[in-house]
Amino acid sequence: MIICVVGMPGSGKGQIVRIFGKYGVPHVSMGDIVREEADKRGMPRTPEGMNSVSIQLRQELGDNAVAKLTVPRVKELLKNNKAVIIDGVRSLDEIQTFKDAFPEEKIVIIAVHSSPKRRFERLNRRGRSDDPRTWNEFEARDWKELKFGIGSVIALADYLIVNENHITDFRREIERLAENLGIKKRPSSSKPRF
Repeated sequence: MIICVVGMPGSGKGQIVRIFGKYGVPHVSMGDIVREEADKRGMPRTPEGMNSVSIQLRQELGDNAVAKLTVPRVKELLKNNKAVIIDGVRSLDEIQTFKDAFPEEKIVIIAVHSSPKRRFERLNRRGRSDDPRTWNEFEARDWKELKFGIGSVIALADYLIVNENHITDFRREIERLAENLGIKKRPSSSKPRF
């Protein structure tokens, strides 16, 4: 099974990755792939630098460029795992790339939604170098994500989790979803801790 996680920046995708990881599901971050490309190209990991790299990749390899770069890593992980999470899907072209590359695997899309205000607060706390520092940068990044097609992926997701309330509630929903997908908790000695 390939689990594609989609959501606007700061929505809570990382929590899904962490909790599924505690269940033994490895992940590939499409954002990390873009950051690695930025490093290879000598581009800064700033909002402007990351945007430039994303555009360059799409010009060179097509709208599904990051998905194409993700496929080999997912193939490697599937050799030893029954499920893999792909974090940061942004377009239906990318989803189709995964369906084409993995015709035997079940593809599941999980969307995470949070209000812009909450997401901006989280990104400010996170403080990664490519996170927006001002509301204007935040809005510009959201528009860039929407132009890539992220809204279409969210609209066609198999599951939607709203992340607006207490983190404990959000984590419980993620655990319920993992169980609904047939992902079993690890033995009690490595039970997820929060």
